[in-house]
Amino acid sequence: MAANNMTKEMLVNATAPLDDLAIATDLLMSAKAGVRNYAVALTETATPGVRRTLKAQLQKAIDLHEKIATYMIENEMYHAYNIEEQVKHDLEKADTALELIKSKS
Repeated sequence: MAANNMTKEMLVNATAPLDDLAIATDLLMSAKAGVRNYAVALTETATPGVRRTLKAQLQKAIDLHEKIATYMIENEMYHAYNIEEQVKHDLEKADTALELIKSKS
C-alpha cells in the first residue's frame, strides 16, 4: 500500500509542470480565439457605439494575449521565435505524457 501511495505522489509531482503548461497553453489559445472573435464581430457591426465597445474589447484581448505569451516565453513554455526549439519542446512534452500513461498501466 505504501508503494502504491508513493507512486501516486510521484505521479502528481511529475505532472505539476505539465499541468502549468497545459493551463497556460489553453489560456493562450482561448485568448487567440477571443481576439479573432472580437475582430470578426467588429467587421460585422455598423453601429458606432457597438464598434467603439468592440474595439476596446479587442484591444484588451490583444493585451491579454501578449501577457500570456510573454509569461510562457519567460518560463520557457513557448518558443515563439525559435520553431526548432518549439518542436523539440513539444516532442519532449509528448514523450513525458506517454511515459506517464505507461507508468499508470
